[in-house]
Amino acid sequence: MSKAITISEYGAPEVLRLSEVTVPEPGPGQVRIRTRAASVNPLDMKIRSGLMAGAGPAPFPVILGLDAAGVVDAVGEGADAAVGDEVLGATAGGGYSEYALLERPVAKPAALSWEVAASLVTVGRTASRVLGQLGVGEGQTLLVHGAGGSVGVIAVQLAAARGVTVIATAGEHDIERVTALGATAVRYGDGWVQRVEAAAPQGVDFVFDASGAGVLADSVALTGDSAHVITIADMSAAQHGVRFSAGGADQAEDALPQLVRSAAAGTLTLPVWRTYPLEQAATAHADLEAHRNRGKAVLLP
Repeated sequence: MSKAITISEYGAPEVLRLSEVTVPEPGPGQVRIRTRAASVNPLDMKIRSGLMAGAGPAPFPVILGLDAAGVVDAVGEGADAAVGDEVLGATAGGGYSEYALLERPVAKPAALSWEVAASLVTVGRTASRVLGQLGVGEGQTLLVHGAGGSVGVIAVQLAAARGVTVIATAGEHDIERVTALGATAVRYGDGWVQRVEAAAPQGVDFVFDASGAGVLADSVALTGDSAHVITIADMSAAQHGVRFSAGGADQAEDALPQLVRSAAAGTLTLPVWRTYPLEQAATAHADLEAHRNRGKAVLLP
């Protein structure tokens, strides 16, 4: 048996409970890790609260956690790792646990911290996926909404590295940080359209909305084409003719090894705001829901 954070009902952060669970066994292509770090993602909170219940009933008890990093201690048939390897990846069955199963594990370089290794998976693949779906390239102008968040931070850096002119909306407290990543940052909120137009007199070719802040109609107007706007956070996308990118079969998994190498080399940064012991998962959720964080929250089992 091992310890894990489980939910047996939907609700507020208090439904997250430290429980005794059976140590999972890896299936074909999977590895089991002794978890060193597990990332907390917005989707975890949506699942916990019941916002995702419409997608299908939860097989309670549920262990949350999309991403984890740790040391391999068991290997399934055909898995590309060995016992003792330090790896990271997407979980199968949840990462808020002392032991977790990983699908398609990626080697963790020694220079990469456990906290960043666990944090990079979902946000990195999401940013890579959406940039690929938009098809934005060198010489074009991309507007990123919610650039102070973890997905936005990665998107800004990846786009800037491709020679894209990046305009980014962010909170006042994130302007300096986002600017340092290679974007022209402007304050979000009332008047953001005028500020973007002033920052990009050449116009905006594409928009990546990672904020869900009701910016789609104006974003479509800026680009002149709803096909040039993608959101990962605004459920009203269809009303504006905008694509909602939720991954599915297109998870950009092939992007992860390069993201890992770049992070280890220091050419890609992802801020970790705070770490929590496993038993404080409810506090981590409450902090993120109150928007206290300025970077990733990470559990340390």
